Amino acid sequence: MDFSIAWKQINQMGRDFMALLPNLLFGLLVFVIFLFAARGVRSLVERITHNRQQSESLKILLSRLAYVAMLILGILVTVTIIVPSFTPASLVSALGIGGVAIGFAFKDIFQNFLAGILLLLTEPFKINDQITYKDYEGTVESIQTRATTIRTYDGRRVVIPNAELFINAVTVNTAYDKRRLQYDVGIGYGDDIATTRQLILEAMRGVEGVLTDPAPDAIVVDLAGSSVNIRARWWINPPRRADVMDAQDKVLEAIKNTLTAHGIDLPFPTQQILLHDQTEATDGNRKMQREGWPAGQGEVPKSRAAVQQAAPPTSPVA
Repeated sequence: MDFSIAWKQINQMGRDFMALLPNLLFGLLVFVIFLFAARGVRSLVERITHNRQQSESLKILLSRLAYVAMLILGILVTVTIIVPSFTPASLVSALGIGGVAIGFAFKDIFQNFLAGILLLLTEPFKINDQITYKDYEGTVESIQTRATTIRTYDGRRVVIPNAELFINAVTVNTAYDKRRLQYDVGIGYGDDIATTRQLILEAMRGVEGVLTDPAPDAIVVDLAGSSVNIRARWWINPPRRADVMDAQDKVLEAIKNTLTAHGIDLPFPTQQILLHDQTEATDGNRKMQREGWPAGQGEVPKSRAAVQQAAPPTSPVA
């Protein structure tokens, strides 16, 4: 093995590195300057847009874009200083060659980044809005370029990729100033519907926080097996989670107390069980006893009719 050749190569690499070292140090210095400049530009954009009538999401988007643009410019200038032969044309050629590989490698990152930009521009929801996405519900803490974070009502943080929020359905509970709540109240079949409806409306109107415009209403929605169901509906403002729970608590308490005070029955679900004898001795033909005489086969046989007449009436057991 000829060590002289290897030594010459190492010596040449050392000389090349020493020749490149000034450019490398100067390039790093320039990059640090651009890094501080990017932070300054971001702060400047935030101050400029602070007093303007613009949404918070748009302000965040503009400041982030300014920061990223300054960083990209700093990287290009730094590479040009370190490698003098580097030009924007060579960058375009390199991206054209490796663009497919880069696209596959960073597909999810680019998709979430683009979705984050579109979410900040279109504003389907904003910071401090309360949203529901699949099994998650909470308050939006931040909308970043990669993901959106929400704080659930039980004090947990959920990080959701922006692409998920952009292509799927999201319920914004605080999109409007008013929100309607509802609850089904079951009354007995022997109670008067008109009277009960009036009592429910009076109970809702007497609760603090229930709006008079739109006015509350009560409508019959179901003739159920054990009750007549009347749906009480009322509006509140603002529609945040704490206000929703507080309003529902007060309204349901008022309705229950009002109906009970006026003697309105609030029945619970009941079930009837019919008891009868299925022994061979008393009924003879078990198939006829269980299934009943088939339709279209004429009258019930005398023996079975006699048993039915002799058997005492069954009593429902609740």
